[in-house]
Amino acid sequence: MVYESSYDSGRRPHKPDLTRGYWAAPSDFVYTCISLGFRMDVISMGWFIYQHMGGAVIPYIVCMFLFVVPIMVIQSFMGQFSSSGFISVFRISPIFKGLGYISLGVNLAVLTYYSMFAAVPLLYFFHSMRPTIPWSCEGMEKWFINSTEVEVEHSCKLKDMVEINASMAKTNDSYKYIGYEVPSVLFFNSIFGGDDIMDNYEYNSPFMFSWELLLCTMLSWGIVAAVFYRFYNTELMSKFLRYTIWASLALLVISVIRFLLLSLDFKYIFSYFIATPRELAEGIPNTLLFIVSAFGPGWGSIIALASFNRFKTNIMNFSWLICIGQMCIFMAYGILTHIIQGYFQSIIEHYDEVDNLYVYVNHHWALYLSSGSVMTTMSWPNLWSMIFFGMLALMALITMITCLFSVFQSIFDEFEILRARRTEVTLGIIGILAVLSLYTCSNHGVVFFSAMSMDSLFTQTTLNLFLLLVVLWIYGRIRFQRDIEFMLGQRFSTWKVNMLRFVAPICLIILLLISVIAAFYEHSVASIVVHIAAIFLIVLPWLYLPGYMIYVLLQTSGPFKMRFRRCCRPLDWYPLEMEERQRYEEAMGNMDITHQLSQMEDEVVP
Repeated sequence: MVYESSYDSGRRPHKPDLTRGYWAAPSDFVYTCISLGFRMDVISMGWFIYQHMGGAVIPYIVCMFLFVVPIMVIQSFMGQFSSSGFISVFRISPIFKGLGYISLGVNLAVLTYYSMFAAVPLLYFFHSMRPTIPWSCEGMEKWFINSTEVEVEHSCKLKDMVEINASMAKTNDSYKYIGYEVPSVLFFNSIFGGDDIMDNYEYNSPFMFSWELLLCTMLSWGIVAAVFYRFYNTELMSKFLRYTIWASLALLVISVIRFLLLSLDFKYIFSYFIATPRELAEGIPNTLLFIVSAFGPGWGSIIALASFNRFKTNIMNFSWLICIGQMCIFMAYGILTHIIQGYFQSIIEHYDEVDNLYVYVNHHWALYLSSGSVMTTMSWPNLWSMIFFGMLALMALITMITCLFSVFQSIFDEFEILRARRTEVTLGIIGILAVLSLYTCSNHGVVFFSAMSMDSLFTQTTLNLFLLLVVLWIYGRIRFQRDIEFMLGQRFSTWKVNMLRFVAPICLIILLLISVIAAFYEHSVASIVVHIAAIFLIVLPWLYLPGYMIYVLLQTSGPFKMRFRRCCRPLDWYPLEMEERQRYEEAMGNMDITHQLSQMEDEVVP
């Protein structure tokens, strides 16, 4: 049997959403999935920085071959074959449908803090419109001196302090450490009262709130709500995402070129692509964490996005294009970060010849906070600041919209009753997320979000492990290869399947251990609010999995062994288009099921 009908199991059948639509162009699927690489919550962390691209490219390519592209093919297959989001798609093995609800919780959890990555660059974007940029050296003289009673050394004062600090070091036999702050980081601290929130991040530190950041957060969610209200169907959203992604990629290329033109030593730029064996080994853990970003900030976005493909779309070639495109974005982020760090390193190079003197610059969040001071040294700093921070804000908004787009469609695929009230449900969920995201407008929320980000990495990795179990072991290697061959007209090689069955789980388990260690570290300094949010949005959804398994087993008749087997078999697993469904059932010799499904629609078999 190809699949079991819902009527045979005595449950209400899955009713597909016939109004869901398709991408306006097949390439829109590629563009949208590439934009998942815009994810910034992982690489914005201070310890997640590549000093050498050569230490990341090779591990990244190896991981692409081992499991990233194959898992992307599996997720794309599930969404495209069934035309379903990440909840309903688990009717491929109904007993594991709880995984869909877990992924829904993860997506909503990520969105509660992700608006910060749009709000922060919007804050800098609007301040870049001022005649004198506040974090420039001229701006610092006007506002920073009178804003604090504590003397703070910053990089604008660095060159003037060379002789003084050198003489101080020579009069002391011990090492003297001098730390300088980046003006653009000091500006960000100033909106929270001036404290160094990036260094003083103890969970019991005073709670401070920024009204400027709150306004930018509300603006971000307002833009998201307006997009979903205006581009309400798949075709309109497809075109909107296509053009905004093009614009973001163009701005990214322009920014990389402009930063490359900074007066840095060419050897320093070239060294970014060279890695020693030690640097190569050190880059592997960070690479493993980064490649999770290939699947988006939540989980299941690729499944939902692939569900808008035409049935014959070649997801194998598209998966490689997506991963290569995301790797290029990753390299662009790395180049920008490397240049920003090199800029501050070049400022303090003249201290190398001073004995017993160690000078360093405290630059945090290189792409978001420290980059502002670098751009003040360029010609037309206001223009470049608006371009750069506008690009970051646009990328964050695209990521939020894409994630929400997959969430909404998955909800409407699963809950038929909500389809008649799409607008109300969409705007209602956006409003709730906007309220929950207000915590990120505080100094605690800005710093401690990384704990939930690490929790989401753990959950994403676990869901990928379950995905391999469901598709390749329970649904079965043979049936998976058969469906791929039917859908695409080309075979998914057995060695690739065995790679996914035996090698990929090992890689994912290693990644799981890394994410656990990182999550433990981040939670050790996080606030109680983050702990509680992680419990409700990350931990508790996992309790739904065994609960749903028990519920499904109780709804099925027969002995336990028979119930378990019936609940593991695919339920209503067929293509959405009637012509393809008939071809599928003809190819598998199950013509009688088509007649049954087309005649019985409303009642559940008692």
